Amino acid sequence: MHAPRHAAHDTNPAATDTAGATDSLTQASRRAFHRQAAAWATLLVAAAHQQAWALSLSDLSNQDASSGIKVALEKGVQAAVALLGQQGGFLDNPKVRIPLPSFLEQAAGVLKMTGQGKRIDELVTGMNRAAEAAVPMGKDLLVKAVKSMTVQDAKQILTGGENAVTQFFADKTRAPLGQSFLPVVTKAVSQVGLAKTYDRIAGKASGMGLIKNEDASIEHYVTGKTLDGLYTVIGDEERKIRQDPVGTGSALLQKVFGASQ
Repeated sequence: MHAPRHAAHDTNPAATDTAGATDSLTQASRRAFHRQAAAWATLLVAAAHQQAWALSLSDLSNQDASSGIKVALEKGVQAAVALLGQQGGFLDNPKVRIPLPSFLEQAAGVLKMTGQGKRIDELVTGMNRAAEAAVPMGKDLLVKAVKSMTVQDAKQILTGGENAVTQFFADKTRAPLGQSFLPVVTKAVSQVGLAKTYDRIAGKASGMGLIKNEDASIEHYVTGKTLDGLYTVIGDEERKIRQDPVGTGSALLQKVFGASQ
């Protein structure tokens, strides 16, 4: 008898097992390949981002940093002058309020004990009112310093520490602003009865080396403190812009300070 014709089509079990194993290996290889490809893709994306970041910083250093810093500082100047150049700008702000110099504190205590505390309060108020009157006169000079800053200045501020802005303005404007402020301060404090007493005591203290020469007159003391307070607040305003560039509504500031964070 002849074997049935369909017997020739029977599958060889060994061959079937081999083919199945081959398919499994192929699928495993494919999965391994895809995992490896995904890993490489992740590394490439990370490398691309890192390169773009580096290029961004380089680009900012050479092209955008100067413009961005100028815009930020000019905004800072405008805000600081508006804040400080009004009644209470110094007197009501604990951060910049001008106190009696330390060498007068003891004398002030004695005066208060003898019922002259009101005169001490008038002196402190007069010093701070003088500062408030002087500040607006400095706006043009401060803005001019910003507009004339170099790319190197901008880089130092962009990458500098907490005091970078304060240091920039102190270096560029302290001497000329001091000259501009001094007459205004002198006029204001001359109306305070204790101003002459301050000068007399301070003169003696200076002669004994107890205080700096520039603090030996009330006018110079107040002028110096006015500049310190002004630079401090400009720095604070610049930090606000640096921390929240989006809030400024300026695309340039968002680009510069967003990339530098």
